[in-house]
Amino acid sequence: MRMLIQSVANANVAVDGKVIGEIGKGFLVFLGVSNEDTDEIAEKMVKKLLGLRIFKDENGKTNLALKDVGGKILVISQFTLYADCRRGNRPGFDRAGKPDFANGMYEHVLELIRQETGCVEHGKFGADMKVSLLNDGPFTIWLDSDEICKKSNV
Repeated sequence: MRMLIQSVANANVAVDGKVIGEIGKGFLVFLGVSNEDTDEIAEKMVKKLLGLRIFKDENGKTNLALKDVGGKILVISQFTLYADCRRGNRPGFDRAGKPDFANGMYEHVLELIRQETGCVEHGKFGADMKVSLLNDGPFTIWLDSDEICKKSNV
């Protein structure tokens, strides 16, 4: 599982010209799922996501988590996070999760976030989405379960 997390002042996602998800201050999360992902990996990744302390405190230090600043989350499914560009100029996506599995895992991640925060905005799996954001910082973090879960043998 991979997450590209951007701290935003605001963000939204539209499908067919209609906004279906929108947040103010918080995280815009692009989520990529692989066929090797499990519920346990999803739980570990969501815990890491929600614990990230990347918002500034009263002293200007990045010391506050999402809950500390009343931030929200917008999650967008993004299979292209598993692009393999090692050969040629056309990316391969063999490591990206198959659609049915990836959609189920995406929904599971949304539910885990909802359980912890009470609410999560999101895009539509597999749709042509238009994402707009105002980056805050900018502050962008890459989480890869191959790195995050290796340490604890998940």
